[in-house]
Amino acid sequence: MPDSVKEKKAMHNTEREILITGHRNPDTDSICAAISYARLKNKINATDRYVACRAGNPNAETSFVLEHFKVAAPRLIRSVRTQVSDVEYRKTPGVDQNMSLKQAWNIMNNEHIYTLPTVSGSGNLNGLITLGDIAKSYMNVYDSSIISKAHTQYKNILETLEATLVTGDVSRFCTEGKVLIAAANPEMMSYYIDKHDIVILGNRAESQLSALDNGADCIIICEGANVSPTIKALAEQNGMIIMVTSYDAYTAARLINQSMPIKYFMTKDKLVTFSEEDAIDDIRDIMTSMRHRDFPVLSKDGKYLGMISRRNLLGAHGKQVILVDHNEAGQAVEGVEKADIREIIDHHKIDAVPTMSPVYFRNQPLGCCSTIIYQMYKENGVKPDPETAGLLMSAIISDTLLFRSPTCTEVDKAAGRELAEIAGVDIEKYALEMFAAASNLKGKTDSEIFHQDFKKFTAGKVHFGVSQVTSLNADELDQLKPRLISYAQKALTEEGIDMSFIMLTNILNQDTILISVGAGSGQLVENAFAVHCDHEIGDPEDPTDDSWTVRLPGVVSRKKQLVPPLTMFAEQL
Repeated sequence: MPDSVKEKKAMHNTEREILITGHRNPDTDSICAAISYARLKNKINATDRYVACRAGNPNAETSFVLEHFKVAAPRLIRSVRTQVSDVEYRKTPGVDQNMSLKQAWNIMNNEHIYTLPTVSGSGNLNGLITLGDIAKSYMNVYDSSIISKAHTQYKNILETLEATLVTGDVSRFCTEGKVLIAAANPEMMSYYIDKHDIVILGNRAESQLSALDNGADCIIICEGANVSPTIKALAEQNGMIIMVTSYDAYTAARLINQSMPIKYFMTKDKLVTFSEEDAIDDIRDIMTSMRHRDFPVLSKDGKYLGMISRRNLLGAHGKQVILVDHNEAGQAVEGVEKADIREIIDHHKIDAVPTMSPVYFRNQPLGCCSTIIYQMYKENGVKPDPETAGLLMSAIISDTLLFRSPTCTEVDKAAGRELAEIAGVDIEKYALEMFAAASNLKGKTDSEIFHQDFKKFTAGKVHFGVSQVTSLNADELDQLKPRLISYAQKALTEEGIDMSFIMLTNILNQDTILISVGAGSGQLVENAFAVHCDHEIGDPEDPTDDSWTVRLPGVVSRKKQLVPPLTMFAEQL
C-alpha cells in the first residue's frame, strides 16, 4: 500500500468495513474476483477497509487455485443481515462485583447510565445492577446484620465513609456480626456488643475499650476524634480494625449501607444477553417484550463487550457490501435486501437486487467477472502482483474453459494471457492441472457435487436451479448420472424450486449431458432445444418423481447457452 494511502487511513478513526462477496455456492471466479477486487480497493481507497468474503465453501477447483498461489480462503459469511456488531452500542466497561453501591451509583450518575454490568477478571459477565436495585437496597433498614450477609469488604466501608485507617487489615471481608451505634454508657454496652460486630462510636476511650473487650471486629470513630496509643496498640494485638471518619454517628450509620457490594443486589440469573452476531430484526422483538432498558452484548466466546438499548437500534445501518460475479437477489447471500450495497461488478444478465440508493453498477458482456476486475486494475494504474494475477487468470480459465466457452471474448483471451505472463505460469499446462483437480470427485457426497456450482433462477412463475459439474473424464460423468438424478429430486424440496437441471459437462469433448428433474422439466428442455429427451420414470405414485436426460453437443456454458432458452420458454408456462 502506498505511504500516502497508509497515512490517510491512519487519520480516520472510523474506518468502515466494506464486504466484497460473490454469489452463494461460489465458483472460482466468484472467490478470485472478490479477493482481487478487495486488494485493488485497499490500494486506491484511503478511508475504508475492504474485506474479501465468500458465501459458501470453495469447490475442489477453487481450493486448488488458492493452494497453488498460497492464498487463504476469504472470510465466510452466511448472511449480511444487520447485526449487533453493526450498531454503535455503548462500550460500558464492566466493574468488579465487590464494588460498593456508592461507587456504582457515582459511576451511573456521572455516565448517565441505568445499568452497570459486573465482570470477572477473565471478562465473563457475572450480573447486572440497575438504579432500581440500588434504590431497593435502602429499603432494608431493619436488618442490622445485612453488612455481614452481603460479605462486605472493610475497604468498601473505609472508602464509603471517607475514613482514615488507624490500624487493621481492610482487605478482609465482614462475614459475621451486625452494625450498631454505641449510644449507651460503657457498662451497658457489654449487653449489646457481640463478637465480630462493627461499632460506630465517638471519642470516649471507655466505649472504645468496651467494644474491643467484647470482640468487635471494627470500630468506626466519628467526627475525626483521636485514637489513643493504648487503644491502637490493643487493637493491633487483637486484629481489630479502627477507622476514623469526619462524619457524625447518624450520617455514618446512614452511609455505611452504601458500602455493601453490588453482587449482593445484582441480578445473576436468567439474564437476557445478545451476541454481536445476532440480527437486529431478531433482537428488536425481544427488547420490545422486556421491561429492561439495557442488555449486555457478548462475544462469540461469551466475553462481555458492552451494553445495547432500544435507542441504539434507531441508528442501525446495514452492512456495506459490494457484489461481484452476480447481481440477482436469488443468488446473493442472505439478507442482501437490507444491506447497503455500494457497487455491483458483474458479467451476467441484469436482474439486479434492489438498492437503497444509486450505486456504481458495472456490467460487461465478457466471459468472466475477473476480466472486468483486471480492466479496473489497468484503469487505476495498478499492476497486480504475481499472486493476484494468478487468481485472476485462474478465474478466466475456469469461466471460459480455457477460452473454449462461447461466452469467451477476445478481451478475455488477452487478459488471461497477460495475467499468465505476470504470474509466470504456462497457462495451458496450468489449466489442465486445474481442470484435473476440479474433476476429482472421489469421496464427495452427492450434495457436495450438486452444490459445488449451483445457481437459482426465476422465469415467470417457474423457479428452477442449475448445477454444473465439469470433468475431463467421460466415464466419471456417466457414473455420476444415476446418483445425481436421485439427489436432484431431493433438491426440489430442499432448495424450494419447481425444476432442477444438472449439466454434466465434458471439457474435452465440449458437450453436456443435461439431467432434468421436476414436473414439466423434460418438456421444457425439448421445447427450448428442439431435442428429444430420454424419459426415466421414478415413483409411479409421484408424478413429480420423473427425470429426463439428453446430450447437448457444443453446450458448455450455463450462462449463455442453457439458461437463456430455458428462461424464454419457462416464461410462457
